[in-house]
Amino acid sequence: MKAFVGTGLLGANFVKAMLRRGDQVQVWNRTASKAKALETDGAKAFENIIDAVRGAKLIHLTLKDDAAVNEVLAAASSGFEPGVTIIDHTTTSADGAVERTAKWKAMGFTYLHAPVFMGPPNALESSGNMLVSGDQQVIKSVEAELAKMTGKLINFGSEEGKAAGIKLIGNLFLISMTAGLSDALALAKALSIDAANIAELFASWNPGAGAPARLDKLRAGEFSKPSWELDMARKDAGLMMDAASEKGIKLTVLPAVAAEMDNWIAKGHGTDDWSVIAKNNL
Repeated sequence: MKAFVGTGLLGANFVKAMLRRGDQVQVWNRTASKAKALETDGAKAFENIIDAVRGAKLIHLTLKDDAAVNEVLAAASSGFEPGVTIIDHTTTSADGAVERTAKWKAMGFTYLHAPVFMGPPNALESSGNMLVSGDQQVIKSVEAELAKMTGKLINFGSEEGKAAGIKLIGNLFLISMTAGLSDALALAKALSIDAANIAELFASWNPGAGAPARLDKLRAGEFSKPSWELDMARKDAGLMMDAASEKGIKLTVLPAVAAEMDNWIAKGHGTDDWSVIAKNNL
């Protein structure tokens, strides 16, 4: 018997996939109707969280944040089976994941943080990526269970909280990429270029595909052999900001990047590769 706590879009599809695999799943959600809706798929819904976790050997969580996880686990704990394993897929702080691992271990239970890069369709199809780190014996004991839920399970080693940190780093990149696309759309609007033309460009020239190679270049820390000089990149940034400004259109990301470029140019790095702006973060 498994329990699943938190049946929003992601959690609900995780549950549906479990049920399709023949698992028995008890569910609970703060908004009871969301859990109740899963009974048509074969889950057993409970309004009381203590009842929802009672008898479960594995408890999965997909909640909002650290506070929600702490609150819900505290409320459910009197229903825990001895030695139960709690697998938390919530995006949380790294410190929170470390603290919960230690806290629940001291109380005789196993807590493992397993955040995901998976949307609701991935949860239903068991695709995407799931991250883990921490006690390798614990991970080994649930590896088969987790592997059923995801296309790829990535183990980042024995450091508690590392998976949580990497999840936040990945989300930061997704936020930055989307903000960059927003700026691209804003500049296209200023230049009276249809967004469909941007899509056409990216269909042939996919800048995202170069992210791993660009990261390797940053990690190498070699900025004296430029492929795009900082002075030239800053000149282009100025052209972009001027074009947007002339049409009264706001750019979100580029002005901050341009300001950082100016800082490095002032330090004498204008002829270095423009990626020198990342030097202090290596």
